[in-house]
Amino acid sequence: MGFLYALWQEALIAHTFWLLTALVIALVASRFSASSRPRLRPLGFFLSMHVLSLLGAAGLAVTGSSLVNEIRIPAAVFGGVAFVGAAAVLLFHVILPRLRLHAPRIVEDVLVAIFSVVTAVSITSRAGINLSGLIATSAVLTAILGFSLQDVIGNIAGGLALQLDNSIEVGDRIKVNDVSGRVAEIRWRYTAIETGNWETVLIPNNVLMKSQVTVFGRRQGKPQYLRRVIHFNVDFRYQPSDVIDVVRDAVKNAKMERVAVDPPPSCVLVDLGESYGRYALRYWLTDLDADASTDSDVRTRIFFALERAGMHLAIPAASILMTEETSRAAEKNAKRLSRRKHLLEMVPLFQALSDAERTELAEQLNYAPFTRGEIIAHQGDEGHHCLYLVEDGTASVRVSEGGRELPVKKLGPGSFFGEMSLLTGAPRRATVAAETDVECFRLEKATFQRVIENRPELARELAAVLAQRTEELKAARQGFDAANDAAPSVGRVELDLVARIRNFFELGAP
Repeated sequence: MGFLYALWQEALIAHTFWLLTALVIALVASRFSASSRPRLRPLGFFLSMHVLSLLGAAGLAVTGSSLVNEIRIPAAVFGGVAFVGAAAVLLFHVILPRLRLHAPRIVEDVLVAIFSVVTAVSITSRAGINLSGLIATSAVLTAILGFSLQDVIGNIAGGLALQLDNSIEVGDRIKVNDVSGRVAEIRWRYTAIETGNWETVLIPNNVLMKSQVTVFGRRQGKPQYLRRVIHFNVDFRYQPSDVIDVVRDAVKNAKMERVAVDPPPSCVLVDLGESYGRYALRYWLTDLDADASTDSDVRTRIFFALERAGMHLAIPAASILMTEETSRAAEKNAKRLSRRKHLLEMVPLFQALSDAERTELAEQLNYAPFTRGEIIAHQGDEGHHCLYLVEDGTASVRVSEGGRELPVKKLGPGSFFGEMSLLTGAPRRATVAAETDVECFRLEKATFQRVIENRPELARELAAVLAQRTEELKAARQGFDAANDAAPSVGRVELDLVARIRNFFELGAP
């Protein structure tokens, strides 16, 4: 009898062709399934051992050895276990996903293990080997197995309990002792947690069952939000109510990415220190994986909002050194005033002013920085009667038309915007957003009121500049060159603006 014929006969005895058929069907079908990919390494191991056993049995059959029956038993066991694995692939990765049923991975592992053991015991029992009787009659062996498998059994039971009661699910962000991260997988022995440091921590299931586990962002009937608290200190020169309003409104109106609108952010005074008040900005995080980056964005908004309001974060009282001299303070103020006057000189709107008038305005400018992504002005806003002068950074101007935003232009150092709101009280005609960190100075109506009351004739010169700016914005909206046939329109607009400026500042008739 030839070797190939003997191998054929051994394959028929071990039902290898049924095994291969089931395996091919399962693997091909799983390739077209949306379910997670099956683990093929254990299946490949048992299939390989089955084939090796067949080769050994065929070789013994050719030589006429009586040991061929002993080799057929492990071949049948390995083939049966491999068949169970192929059936599990077909059931858990093809059939159930088509029925929109998704069983936890640990259920698949446990069922495959149980049926593999049952299959192995059944095959060996049919071959005349009574494994169950051997285990039952050996008290020592039973005790050894019980003690050695107690952790394994505890892990399996713990994993099943976690899955069946849905206390922890794949994708949850949890904290166990000092480990915090997202649940990547629940296996029969452990639960894998992926941390923010790109580490995977394997926690035995029985440890999870005995430990206090915090599940972040979970509340029944509520979105998956997580409340974050940002602490900061502001000294007692500023009233707590003012600090709370400035910080809360800055974050609330920013419409920041990953910061929930409802519930809205809130700010509270949580403690009183020796020389400062300790505050907490509380907001709801919508993306639990972006906690650190979002906290940083919120802190940046708090810093810039306080700077715009003329408030400053507190410095520990022990580190304050009184070293500033009168001459040094005067030099610093002179440099600051020179910077602001230079900005005003660059603005066509104020070229008609005298040096003394520009100095007066420069002394009253308010420092107003904005961080990248902040909206400096919203189109349609009313009641904000001020003009912004850009000293550093880049901002973009956009107008909303027909439900879409149209880019108008970029603003860089030396640019200005908000002149219509300052001089006529009109609503904002465009949205201005900071593309980088932007350092601005803000000119309020009350400051400019004193200048224009002393020289009412400025209204006409200011109106001429406003008219030209109005036509440029109109051209950007309509998509044509403002220079084409703009002169008659500018003239009419200028007359209207003169009247509006005089009326807004209550200058009376010319």
